[in-house]
Amino acid sequence: MEKVKVISAAEAAALVKDNDTITTSGFVASALAEELTGALEERFLQTGTPKNLTLIYAGSQGNRDGRGGDRFAHEGFLKRAIIGHWNTAAALVKMAVDNKIEAYNIPQGTLLHLFRAIAGHKAGVITNVGLETFVDPRNSGGRLNARTTEDMVEVVTLGGKEQLFYKSFPINIAFIRGTYADEYGNISFEKEIAPLEGTSVAQAVKNSGGIVIFQVERIVAGGTLDPRFVKVPGILVDAVVVAEPENQRQSLDCPFDAALSGELKISADNTEPAPLSIRKVIGRRAAMELTRGCVVNLGVGIPEFVAAVAEEESFADQITLTVESGAIGGVPQNGKRFGAAVNADCYWDQPYQFDFYDGGGLDMCFLGLAQCNASGDVNVSRFGPRIPGCGGFINISQNSKKVVFCGTFTAEGLKVDVSENGLHIIQEGREKKFIKAVEEITFSGKYAVRHDQTVLFITERAVFELKSDGLHLKELAPGIDLKKDILDQMDFQPIIDAYISMPAALFKEAPMGLKIS
Repeated sequence: MEKVKVISAAEAAALVKDNDTITTSGFVASALAEELTGALEERFLQTGTPKNLTLIYAGSQGNRDGRGGDRFAHEGFLKRAIIGHWNTAAALVKMAVDNKIEAYNIPQGTLLHLFRAIAGHKAGVITNVGLETFVDPRNSGGRLNARTTEDMVEVVTLGGKEQLFYKSFPINIAFIRGTYADEYGNISFEKEIAPLEGTSVAQAVKNSGGIVIFQVERIVAGGTLDPRFVKVPGILVDAVVVAEPENQRQSLDCPFDAALSGELKISADNTEPAPLSIRKVIGRRAAMELTRGCVVNLGVGIPEFVAAVAEEESFADQITLTVESGAIGGVPQNGKRFGAAVNADCYWDQPYQFDFYDGGGLDMCFLGLAQCNASGDVNVSRFGPRIPGCGGFINISQNSKKVVFCGTFTAEGLKVDVSENGLHIIQEGREKKFIKAVEEITFSGKYAVRHDQTVLFITERAVFELKSDGLHLKELAPGIDLKKDILDQMDFQPIIDAYISMPAALFKEAPMGLKIS
C-alpha cells in the first residue's frame, strides 16, 4: 500500500472546485471537520471560489455560532443544501428562508442510507420513511423555499404498497474527521463520540470518483493502529490533514472526555434529583409508559427528563436508551455533547442505528411536542422563519411501536405552580400547541393509526391518546379546570369519554416509588 498524502488544510480546500457536491462530518457540536471547513470558508472569502457548491450532511452540524454548517453561509458559496437537521446552522437557515439557496430537509436516517446507496451505485433508497409527511412529494417533497424546484423524492408502488424513492447522485468531495491516521491513510476513530457515518461517506465519495480528505489529531507509524479501531481503510483516503488542537476537540469548546468515547466507564451519577417542575411532571408521567427491558429513544428537551426520572426511581438499568448517533445503552448527553453517551454498551455506525430504527427496533420513543392538530399530526420541523428540520424524528416516530409526545400544553410565557394539590396556572402561554392546522406535518397521525402505533400526548395538565377518530382525553391533572385550562386553550375539540385524574405522586417533591414491569 502506498503512503497517504499529507497536505495542509489550505491545500485540501484548493481541491474543491466550482459546482462540486461536498459532504462534511459531524453530529451537532461533535466530530466536526473544522480544520477543513474553516480553510474552505477562508478560501472562498478571500478568492470568491469555489462557488455554487452543493452541501449534504445528515445530522445537525454546528453550534449556531458560525462554525459547522454555518461556514458555508455566504452568498455565492452554496447553490444547494441537502440537510437532515438544520437547527444548529442558524445562518444557513436564514439563507434558505431568504431564498438565497436551494434548500431541502430530508430525514436524517434516509440521508445516511443514501450514502450507502451511492457507495453501491444503487439508484437510491426506497423506504416508507416520510410518507404522508412534508417530505412526501405530494406535500412539499422536503423543499424549503420557492427557489427549490427539483424533486429529490418520488412516490412509487412496490408489491401494492406505496413507498418513497430518494434518488442517488454523485458526491465529489468529503471532508471527514477521524482521530488517527497511519502512514498509509488508515483512519481510526477511538477518541470520537462515535464512528458516525465515516465509513459510508468515504465509500460513497470514493465510488463516485471523488476525493476523500480526513482531518486527524496526528499521524502514526504504519501498521501501529489496532485494525479493530480502523473504520476507514487507506484505500478510501486520498489525503490527510493534521488539525490544530482547537479544531480537533471532541465537541466544540469542550475538553476531551474519555467516558464519551468508551475508553473508560465512570461511576453512577450521584447528582441531586431535578427539582419539581412542570418539565419533571411531564417526564414522570412519560416514564410511567416504560416497561422492563424496553429499548428507547429520547428526543431533546423535556423527553430528557424521562431518563432523569428513571435514574431517580432506580430503574434506569432496566431500560436501554439509544441515540441517533449510534450509541446503545449508557446515559445520553445533552447540549454541545448531544449524540454522545456515557457508559454506552456499543457505538455502532450511524447508518446501522437507523436500520434498527427504520425496521421497528424501538419499543417506544419520547419526542418533543410543538404543534398538534385534531388528526394527531405533529409539527416539530418548521415554524415560519425558524427551521429546526426533522433530523431523525420521522425515521424514529414513524417506525416505533409506541410514540409518546412530551411537552407543555401551551408555549411562550407559561407559568405554573406545582404542589401536592396538583397544578395552578399562574400565567397561560401566549401560543397554543393544539391547533387547527400544523404548519408542516413531521408526524402523520393518520399514518400512525393505520399502522397500529400507540400514540400518546403527555403534557403537564392532560394526557391524550390518538385513536382512529382523533385525540381522546384520557387524564386530567388535579387542580385543572377542563373548560378554562384545556378546551379554551385548544383550537379543536378533543374527544371526551371517561377520563381519570393524573396520579397525585406526579406533583410531589418526593420520589414516586415508580416500578416498571
